[in-house]
Amino acid sequence: MTAVTVAMHPPTLDDDPFDDAVLADPYEFHARLRAAGPVVYLPRYDVYATGRFEEVHACLTDWRTFVSGRGVGLADFAHETPWRTPSLLLEADPPDHTVVRAAMGAVVSPRTVRALRAGFEAEADALADALVARGEFDAVTDLAEVFPLRVFPDAVGIREDGREHLLPYGAMAFNAFGPRNDRVERALAASGPTQEWVAESCRRENLAPGGFGAQIWAAADRGDITAEQAPMLVRSLLTAGVDTTVHGIANTVYAMTRFPGQWQALHARPALAKFAFDEALRWESPVQTFFRTTPTDTEVAGVPIGEGRKVLLFLGAANRDERRWGPDAHVVDIHRSAGGHVAFGMGIHQCVGQPIARLEAEVLLTALAQRIRRIEPAGDPVPQPNNTLKGWASIPLRVEPA
Repeated sequence: MTAVTVAMHPPTLDDDPFDDAVLADPYEFHARLRAAGPVVYLPRYDVYATGRFEEVHACLTDWRTFVSGRGVGLADFAHETPWRTPSLLLEADPPDHTVVRAAMGAVVSPRTVRALRAGFEAEADALADALVARGEFDAVTDLAEVFPLRVFPDAVGIREDGREHLLPYGAMAFNAFGPRNDRVERALAASGPTQEWVAESCRRENLAPGGFGAQIWAAADRGDITAEQAPMLVRSLLTAGVDTTVHGIANTVYAMTRFPGQWQALHARPALAKFAFDEALRWESPVQTFFRTTPTDTEVAGVPIGEGRKVLLFLGAANRDERRWGPDAHVVDIHRSAGGHVAFGMGIHQCVGQPIARLEAEVLLTALAQRIRRIEPAGDPVPQPNNTLKGWASIPLRVEPA
């Protein structure tokens, strides 16, 4: 009888997961969230939440019970007007989602991504040579923000002028998944020129031939998608294809400064770069949270959840859940089998652009590992709070060349 009572009334946590201090260092809160139970109620936002891997994974893969089409942020599109037209990939459900996902899967395919490797490697080698020669550099502003902005916009076919809009646009979009706090209001108030540039950049005539953007428009010409959907799918690449990769690369380098023995292992075997990236994604996930909405009455781990309720999935907490990763889940180990983490999501809404992000990280980490014997902090890192993303504004480094 007691077990039923507990299940019917989930534990309550009064924390604000979107507070600056929690966003900068969420792990103590995550530990209490997981310890409290498989499902917790957060009265500050009137939402249910889970930080355990099993429940997060189950919600991500059950798109019928936990829908994305009503918004993957706090706002419920059934009752609130989105700040922009919803994403056809992230904020849609089958059957609408199925068509555009198939089209994007053909554009961002193993074959098309393999074709980028040689060019990405050349850029990574050049950047690594320049930074290692300096001896000290910032892992964010000199490395993680520079490399993706060199290679990704070219791969999409984005015009060169105005590319400085890409990072603030992505940051704004991910901030908007959270509550309408000061962080969101400030970003939206200054977003006019950025939104206009992004919209113009997604038009057919502004995309270079051969890039992912042009291939999306070619899918429209074939009738795979509509001409109205094409620019929105290009927008999806621009929204999620830069900031998340920037944070993923920076977080990986930061992880190596926290666990220097892991950098030594990577330097000894640069071929471990892709595994190091996966482990770092697990340990400090760039995308920390996403919401889902219940279209009907349901339950999670015995807790009843009514129709139209928001469920907050803590991906970052799930990726450190000792129940899934063992007692050393808080430790970085590049030899760990980190596959299966939920940093890229899971199920039909799993990040469609992850092969590009993985390639960028692999070639850049490989280039650095080949050239750097030792890596250490050269100052205190500076957090960059975002309602959804976990990352850094600055990570000063000192390196010893190989």
